[in-house]
Amino acid sequence: MTSILIAEDEDRISSFVRKGLTANGFATTVVTTGRDAVDYALTGGFDLMVLDLGLPDEDGFSVLRRMREMGSDLPVVILTARDGVRDTVTGLEIGADDYMTKPFRFEELLARVRLRMRTDRGGEATVLRAGDLALDLRTRRASTDGGTVDLTAREFALLEMFLRHHGQVLSRQQILSQVWGYDYDPGSNVVDVYIRALRKKIGGRYFETVRGMGYRLAG
Repeated sequence: MTSILIAEDEDRISSFVRKGLTANGFATTVVTTGRDAVDYALTGGFDLMVLDLGLPDEDGFSVLRRMREMGSDLPVVILTARDGVRDTVTGLEIGADDYMTKPFRFEELLARVRLRMRTDRGGEATVLRAGDLALDLRTRRASTDGGTVDLTAREFALLEMFLRHHGQVLSRQQILSQVWGYDYDPGSNVVDVYIRALRKKIGGRYFETVRGMGYRLAG
């Protein structure tokens, strides 16, 4: 699973970013100081960092400079309230891969994170496949030998999760926490409802019910 380091000292923002990324299938770790941001980044255990410039002990630019000087090539998306052109240019010149200003929409941050992941990995495929089932991450459409179908945002997120964990049994709790995020009701049957919807759209043979455990994507 892709691991993202979030360096942000404001609880409201770090919680918002963490929950959103977790709901979209990323593993997340939050740190609140520049010292921890550098230490964690240098472990090599992360695929990307979301970096706030206004950390309490150290400016984010200094964090980024130290990371690059110490040999870290970890992709960094700066997230900050500073919206001046000079700050943007400085961030990019010292090694940031992208720059977003607050306030921001999570959907845009997610798109930028995914773009950096594809770029860093040398062109990660934008189409996920399992047998004759395919999901285009750009057009957000699924296709089978029966043709192409449009998906709602939640159906897309659910199918993407299954394709990224092809062959694995996913519990309802796993699905709820990653696709529905922090607002989900553990006792809800919403997963079953959406699985039925996907079966109708793309075919029932793709989803296996594993009694007492959850669901698995076949094919």
